[in-house]
Amino acid sequence: MSRFSLSISWVRVMPPLFVFLWSTGFIVARYGMPLSPPFKFLELRFLFSIACFLLWIFIAKIKWPVGRQQWFHLSVTGLFIQAGYLGGVWVGVKSGIGSGLTALIVGLQPVLTAIWLSSRRHQISRRQWYGLWLGLGGVILVLLNKLMAGIEITTWGLAAEIIALLSITTGTLYQKTFVKACDVRTANTVQLLASAVITLPLALMETEAIKWGEQFFYSLAWSVVGLTIGASSLFYILIHRGASSAVTSLMYLVPPTTAAIAWLLFEEPITLITLAGVALTALGVSLVVRTPQSN
Repeated sequence: MSRFSLSISWVRVMPPLFVFLWSTGFIVARYGMPLSPPFKFLELRFLFSIACFLLWIFIAKIKWPVGRQQWFHLSVTGLFIQAGYLGGVWVGVKSGIGSGLTALIVGLQPVLTAIWLSSRRHQISRRQWYGLWLGLGGVILVLLNKLMAGIEITTWGLAAEIIALLSITTGTLYQKTFVKACDVRTANTVQLLASAVITLPLALMETEAIKWGEQFFYSLAWSVVGLTIGASSLFYILIHRGASSAVTSLMYLVPPTTAAIAWLLFEEPITLITLAGVALTALGVSLVVRTPQSN
């Protein structure tokens, strides 16, 4: 079997599961980033993820993508979505930019995607535009308290987060345009191989040592299993199954979900502004992903 056979029930659960898993990336950063420089952590994440996928591919006897062109397109996608996006996010967090502001910056992805699609004469309905801007408004509300509290922003950290935003947007559009449907396990492996190659010299240049310990291994394990094997695989599947504007609109749900997880784990308070932002974001996403028949 060259790709997963997805049941209707599994298709329905994929978007909320993706949002939850993707949101935990910011939680992992809180645990793991103080213990390791960004690219050393990411290089280990890529290598262990590759090992897991290779074992899975060998046991399941999965066929690899056919043709150099497909391998090239998968590699380019991986450089944007894996190395570029994750590298930008983690460098920004390491430089002192909070996860809330990071989520706000990366949360602009659906708007950039819609603007690009519109410039390419793809059909973005008025209802979807309303949803995109409502979603952005919800994200801003969720992060309003943190922004008003006065967050110290470095030029390097802000530049890294902007690179992350441009990388995830470009990678999503590139994959949707050029990558042919193939098994998500082999596709992810090719992407990770390219990312590991480009990240290795950056990791070797970092002088800070890894602080090995239980907390670091927990962070690394969840990054491999929950984020790379779980969230990244779901992201790949969702892009191929849906429109780019609909898939990226799910990113609007990440900051509110992150706030909820932080409240459960760290007892961070959720204010009325946060609740209003969650409601506004949910409404915006529903407008974007709703099928034309339901209009």
